[in-house]
Amino acid sequence: MPGRSDAALRAHLRELPRARILYSDLDGTLLGPDGSLLSGPDGRPSVRAAQALVAAAEAGLTVVPVSGRRRDQLENDARLMGLRSCIAEAGCVLVRDGEARYEWGQCPPDLAATPHDALKASGAVDVLLEAFAGALRPYRPWHAGREGSHLLHGLVDVDRANALLTEAGCGWAYVIDNGAAGGWPGRQVRAYHLLPRGVSKARAVADDLSARDLSPREAAACGDSLEDLRMAAVVATYLQVANGHGPLGGRVFGLPGAMGHGFAEAVATLLAGG
Repeated sequence: MPGRSDAALRAHLRELPRARILYSDLDGTLLGPDGSLLSGPDGRPSVRAAQALVAAAEAGLTVVPVSGRRRDQLENDARLMGLRSCIAEAGCVLVRDGEARYEWGQCPPDLAATPHDALKASGAVDVLLEAFAGALRPYRPWHAGREGSHLLHGLVDVDRANALLTEAGCGWAYVIDNGAAGGWPGRQVRAYHLLPRGVSKARAVADDLSARDLSPREAAACGDSLEDLRMAAVVATYLQVANGHGPLGGRVFGLPGAMGHGFAEAVATLLAGG
């Protein structure tokens, strides 16, 4: 992926205060193949991403993982990386210093105790599984224990899925494509999150910044997917790793490194400033 010049990025950063927080996707961004912190993009051992986490901590740059993983799994991942906060389930659950709260979006009030249960009670899950029988199913075992979203995998037309939800009276819910997935032998499939409308990684990042009393000008994000790219709208600088997808321009800059190597470059660039 061709990137914009280092000079353009440095000029951009000179117009901003030093970044105080970096929101980073995990799979395909901070982590290497098979979700490994200690693997480079080529699958060989690499400590670059781990070293970048240490450098960020030493410099006072807060790193917040933003992932589709469920809360208990992501909290443990964050703990192992020395991080105290995370945003789980594609923006549904915000965790800071052990305290968790849900993002409800347009979910009808008092429908259930969690957004996950509200989506189930509304019939939204059944609408999708019945309409795409044989092409969509729960993404086992990762679908279990979730609080905000439902995790599915298969291969479906997202626009059609969302239209069906609206026709069924569940228009407050929507489906996002979270990228290529596995777990279905013999098929190339993708992972999908069913969420309340108004909930997203970007919305969660904006709310987290507000709770921390930080300006978007003090924040950056790093990712690889089109869903990650939406975070560019709520931070001053978005850094896309080399294996990422999406157009560059404005506050969106490409990095030469892929996966964890790109994350390491993001941290080094932000610490160096302009």
